[in-house]
Amino acid sequence: MTNLLNLKPGEKGFVLRVESEIGLKRRLRDIGFINGAEVMLLHSSPSGDPRAYKIKGAVIALRNIDAKNIIIRKKSDNYG
Repeated sequence: MTNLLNLKPGEKGFVLRVESEIGLKRRLRDIGFINGAEVMLLHSSPSGDPRAYKIKGAVIALRNIDAKNIIIRKKSDNYG
């Protein structure tokens, strides 16, 4: 297990849970950050914050402070 901040560009993972305050947790769930959803890091801004993720066909920019609270399992953990 890790969090979204530990993905490198092009790496994929699966959402396990969101550890955040209820309002943000609800918004993240609404845009697709639910248990089992595949997420991929596309790229970072020049400063490294925010970073762009692809989830359920949409591109979402997340601040690092929010991304660190999204716990994932890297796709390579189980799929080589």
